[in-house]
Amino acid sequence: MTVEERLYKLEGIVEGVMAVLPDRVSALEARMDLLRQEVKSEISGLRREMEEKFNGLRQEVKSEILGLRQEIDGLRQEVKSEISGLRQEMKAEIGTAFNKAMLYFTAIAVVLGVLTLLR
Repeated sequence: MTVEERLYKLEGIVEGVMAVLPDRVSALEARMDLLRQEVKSEISGLRREMEEKFNGLRQEVKSEILGLRQEIDGLRQEVKSEISGLRQEMKAEIGTAFNKAMLYFTAIAVVLGVLTLLR
């Protein structure tokens, strides 16, 4: 094959490639656009899914905190009632001790009164 024939054949190949190339580039651009849209859609879906999970976790944490607060309030009430009961018991014990002391002092006063009269 001569140089001219080779050159002619090469020109035919180049013309064939040039004729097909714009369509292929357009098809490739269209595929890239579709892939971009798919990726954007996937990212958007993942974002929504993560937001839903975070909101669910937020609700769980709020619920758990509320439960702990209620439990603490219940314990606080138990402690208050226990302290109140102990306070009542102490008042009763102090009152009983005070009454006994008053009886002893009264008995001593009576004895001293009797001794004074007997003298």
